[in-house]
Amino acid sequence: MNELSNLKAPKGATHKRKRLGRGIGSRLGKTAGRGHGGMGQRKSGNVGAWFEGGQMPLQRRLPKVGFTNIFRKEYATVNVSELAAFEAGTRIDEAVLRGAGLVKGKNDGLKILGNGDLTVSLHIVADKFTSGAKSKIEAAGGTAEVIGG
Repeated sequence: MNELSNLKAPKGATHKRKRLGRGIGSRLGKTAGRGHGGMGQRKSGNVGAWFEGGQMPLQRRLPKVGFTNIFRKEYATVNVSELAAFEAGTRIDEAVLRGAGLVKGKNDGLKILGNGDLTVSLHIVADKFTSGAKSKIEAAGGTAEVIGG
């Protein structure tokens, strides 16, 4: 019966401490389980996996490449052919397109592209329009309103 006076850890929960360097009879004498020589036997021999023994590291041997523009904007793109599924006279913006599943993920804005045909008259609000998209929207009797900067 388990009582506070005779509690024990479950079997396998505790391990006996390794006593290193205590003679050959212990199997851990002399080299103390560290092998013969080399950095792994030293007191501070725990070098990182990336350490190349003092050789010039790979990331310093390779040339620097490219440039990351921190001001880059990623636009969600939608073709006018995908907008043909909406009813005539509908006001379409990014929120409506997200609801319809045409725009996903995190973007800096919405851009309408001119691929395909548009037959219904729609009021479309977006950050950018290609010239072809704008002309197709207006030819179908709709309006293309630019928002943002």
